[in-house]
Amino acid sequence: MNQYDVAIIGSGPGGYVAAIRCAQLGMRTAIIEKYSTLGGTCLNVGCIPSKAMLDSSHHYEDAIKHFDEHGIEIPGEIKVNLEKMIARKQGVVDQTTKGIEFLMDKNKITVYEGVGSFKDATHVNIKKNDGKTEEIEAKNVIIATGSKPSTLPFIKLDKERIITSTEALELKEVPKHMIVIGGGVIGLELGQVYKRLGADVTVVEFMDRIIPGMDAALSKELTKVMKKQKVKFALSHKVKSVERKGDQVIVKADNKKGEEVVFEGDYCLVAVGRKPYTDGLNADAAGVKLDDRGKVIVDGHLKTSADNIYAIGDVIKGAMLAHKAEEEGALVAEILAGQKPHIDYNLIPGVVYTWPEVAAVGKTEEELKEAGVEYKVGQFPMRALGRARASMDTDGFVKILADKKTDEVLGVHMVGARCADLIAEAVTAMEFRASAEDISRMSHAHPTYAEAVKEAALAATDNRALHV
Repeated sequence: MNQYDVAIIGSGPGGYVAAIRCAQLGMRTAIIEKYSTLGGTCLNVGCIPSKAMLDSSHHYEDAIKHFDEHGIEIPGEIKVNLEKMIARKQGVVDQTTKGIEFLMDKNKITVYEGVGSFKDATHVNIKKNDGKTEEIEAKNVIIATGSKPSTLPFIKLDKERIITSTEALELKEVPKHMIVIGGGVIGLELGQVYKRLGADVTVVEFMDRIIPGMDAALSKELTKVMKKQKVKFALSHKVKSVERKGDQVIVKADNKKGEEVVFEGDYCLVAVGRKPYTDGLNADAAGVKLDDRGKVIVDGHLKTSADNIYAIGDVIKGAMLAHKAEEEGALVAEILAGQKPHIDYNLIPGVVYTWPEVAAVGKTEEELKEAGVEYKVGQFPMRALGRARASMDTDGFVKILADKKTDEVLGVHMVGARCADLIAEAVTAMEFRASAEDISRMSHAHPTYAEAVKEAALAATDNRALHV
């Protein structure tokens, strides 16, 4: 029987990063993955392919809507070749997953293909695709099995017309009318992809606003911008049935007045979140306890109820974000090596990769009000930036929340071009307990989108933004 210092079940961003860090720290490491490619949901059917589709569809939208204004004239009709677009997306995925294979080889990590399940706390059975089972022994085990798309109890996913995000990345045609159930990150990103390609898109959301977990100002701004893009929203609507009739999908929902509203389309994307994936794990055999939502219960050091078993990523509490899982993977590896790492969960940024992008870190205005914290607000519009006007990306703003007495930055919320990258400045500043004045006194290159961060900090510091 092969023996290891640590075995990781699952090869998503949390799992493969944990494996690399364990190997770097001198541990004999194995990783177990049920699919034939490494990288988990993120690399195969999540973060990476969706960004590839977002970028491709963005190029198409620019070509048909904005090239002429830039003085770029293209003779003839510009058409979408969806098959080719999806093939490019798959090429990006293949290149990325092969990169993870390379990293496993480079770090001398043993890769097992099959479903990993506990025989007991130190033995893992691996059921391979040919039906054979192999057993390995590990002093420590890290559960990194991730999550899968959620649905509603009354919805029957046929994966043809009533689909999840996985199938939305492989469609054979551009929908005529895509109904998106759920106004969160996944629904908005994929809804925007197909809107750009020519579909009518209606987002049906139970809450009274989209991206409800983020600052309300971000929800309001993104709604306004996406309405300009002709995306329709049905907020405060409780979906009660989804039915397919031939090539049509009928969605029935009750609005906030209790009245029934009927939506008809040819595709329905169910994007109501994700749930932890522990199928076949046999956690009981190892003494690993799950909560009533199926998440693995862990302590402050991500240790489960079994002394030698840890869990990370989507399968435990907290935001389901690839970069959170990566941080947790590295943290557990370093704990196993006797180090004392830490994660500040307040400083894990959240991003929505629509265009304009949405990004945030720290406390929302609503959270500060609820906690009774006295704060001040500095906000600066993207349209006031020379760089934004030059690129015609004038939607959005940067908002900084700072402690009223100490001026320490408590939260940063932004909508605009390249905010997914700009948020890193805010994370860095907050990691070092910066004040709004600290940021305002840093030189920012001109012309850049990042100047909006400086100006918002100036606005929070005695309301002295320069360019508004």
